[in-house]
Amino acid sequence: MTEYIMGNGAIAMGALKAGISFASGYPGTPSSEIIETIYKRKHEGVYLEWSVNEKAALEGAAAAAMSGARALVTMKQVGLNVASDPLMSLAYVGIKGGLVVVSADDPGPISSQTEQDTRRFADFARIPVFDPSSVEEAYEMIQDAFDYSEKYKTPVLFRPTTRVCHAYASVDIKDYDRPAVCEGFVRDSSKWVIFPRLSYINHGLIEERNVKIGKELSSYRFNTVEGISEKAVVTSGISYAYVKEALKDLKEVKLIKIATAYPFPEDFVLEALRGVKEAICIEELSPYLEEQILKTVGKYHLDTEVSGKINGRVAHNGENSVELSERVLRAFLDTDGKEEDTDKSDIPKVPARPPVLCAGCPHRASFYAVKQAAKGRKSIFCGDIGCYTLGNAMPLDMVDTCLCMGAGITMAQGFSHTNEDTACFAFTGDSTFFASGITGVVNAVYNEADIILCILDNSTTAMTGHQPHPGTGFNLSNGNTVKADIGKILEAAGVKKIITTDPLDHKRSVEAVKECLEEKGVRAVIFKSPCIAIERSDKKCAIDREECVNCKKCIHETGCPALIISEGNVTIDTTLCTGCGLCKNVCPKGAIGG
Repeated sequence: MTEYIMGNGAIAMGALKAGISFASGYPGTPSSEIIETIYKRKHEGVYLEWSVNEKAALEGAAAAAMSGARALVTMKQVGLNVASDPLMSLAYVGIKGGLVVVSADDPGPISSQTEQDTRRFADFARIPVFDPSSVEEAYEMIQDAFDYSEKYKTPVLFRPTTRVCHAYASVDIKDYDRPAVCEGFVRDSSKWVIFPRLSYINHGLIEERNVKIGKELSSYRFNTVEGISEKAVVTSGISYAYVKEALKDLKEVKLIKIATAYPFPEDFVLEALRGVKEAICIEELSPYLEEQILKTVGKYHLDTEVSGKINGRVAHNGENSVELSERVLRAFLDTDGKEEDTDKSDIPKVPARPPVLCAGCPHRASFYAVKQAAKGRKSIFCGDIGCYTLGNAMPLDMVDTCLCMGAGITMAQGFSHTNEDTACFAFTGDSTFFASGITGVVNAVYNEADIILCILDNSTTAMTGHQPHPGTGFNLSNGNTVKADIGKILEAAGVKKIITTDPLDHKRSVEAVKECLEEKGVRAVIFKSPCIAIERSDKKCAIDREECVNCKKCIHETGCPALIISEGNVTIDTTLCTGCGLCKNVCPKGAIGG
């Protein structure tokens, strides 16, 4: 059946077609919709979970694969860092059923801390990586990835990028059968228990195996060559689609697509470069293909000049596009392009839209309460990964550091031990707390840190699409489940002072923070209020025009997007307002009601 489907949906349906029995992951843009698609579609016989973090997701899937089942794990590229501990060891131990780890890269970056390249990770871990260039290809290629994984008893990385994950295309989706019952785990400590001697032996076998995989991948159907020319473009992933589009109006050139960056398909590349005098590599993120091509040219003494990111002809950072690819290709092909150029001078620039917290977001009220309570105190505010990272924006200006998930808590500890005259705050969300915050809390209590932990509990994983977590009392397998209590976990970790407050109760929230400021050690304020995207109120605030003096303090203090200037007056945009009431607490004239 032909279906118009998102790239992540195609990956999900391809994995189901491949016969997976187990799927786990941690939400992270641009990968989140893969697990969500499996959940929404028929998936009888498939165990499905949102895990607390990527490490837990991979370790559970590894056990399933060791039992002979086919298992899928999903995450974004920075999540692969969290999963790297089990992945590196699993590459040595191996698996029995197929195990594919989807690590969605984010060139730009659009919604990430880094522009790291999963192809590099595959090389580092010594495991294969597949790099789809389109939605249609992703559907087919994920099935091939499982076949290779099972054949060579190795985990395999699958690397879609944002524009493949979120693009749509018409794909011939085939029916899938309920996955076969797997053999089950067969005890064999000489195979499944990693010891130095086993790692030594398996490392040698891995290197021998990868040579065989590289040779087999040289005839892989998605490694392709188009055209005949002394000039070649080497590309992969979504960059192939950009180059293909850009070449419509340019001279004939040989187009080489490499879908399997590691193990590098050397035989394929040698044949593809036959007769090529100049080659340019157009790829996103790192110059991985370029380096491999240079190695191959040097190894076999080919008379081919190679260029790309290393010599500055292609940008190292950001996304590629048709327009960028066209400019690079025109220079490479010595095409002046005057006859093909289109006058674009009258096209207006896209307006800048910096990310902001939603109108009515309880996080804004939480940050504002801390800001008011800490006024006049020397303070450091450690942020974390989530919607609340946006607390860094003016006028709140309440995020001084943001490193990676869970680091807000542990960095606050570091500051507390080196800045003794400073109040050290750590902000984290409920989902992040379960993913990577609990360890930091235990560490803080154990090492007698002096921090105020602010947990912004909006009862969801908001930034990535409102996925459930242990604190929601809902899972993908059975629906309602045990609901983890953040306060009790803090208490069990040894936190002595824990205050739970509604951030929309501004007075009580300020008092709670001030109360914590008067004490030492690890203390916590749980700001508990649901995300307005899932529990939106019909209430609206209103401005009394007789009382309002247009001081604009409500705007300058909160930055709420529902507060605007219209015809010179402070006005509330009722299409955005949720009636949270934060602005009422700010107005010095009491001119805001509702």
